Amino acid sequence: MDKSKNQVLTEKSIRLLQQNQYTFDVNPELTKSEMKDWIEQFFDVKVKGMNSRRLPGRRKRRKGNKSGFSGSVRHKRMIVTLGNNYSIPLFLNQ
Repeated sequence: MDKSKNQVLTEKSIRLLQQNQYTFDVNPELTKSEMKDWIEQFFDVKVKGMNSRRLPGRRKRRKGNKSGFSGSVRHKRMIVTLGNNYSIPLFLNQ
């Protein structure tokens, strides 16, 4: 599971679970097609669509009034929409 860093558990991602959408933080170099192929093989599901977003670096404070973000991208967030009758067992108690 080296391509996906972790599953995201926020209020929005939990709401998206009702619409059969799952949220992952992934490596910034990963493309949508690579992630789609990996999810379909790893979880044995059919991916209907994907959205991705690069999250900004950490907030930096500089000397004086200046502030901003560091130039590096920490991670990329992908929202994966699965086809009907498919699910990923992320939160099963064993």
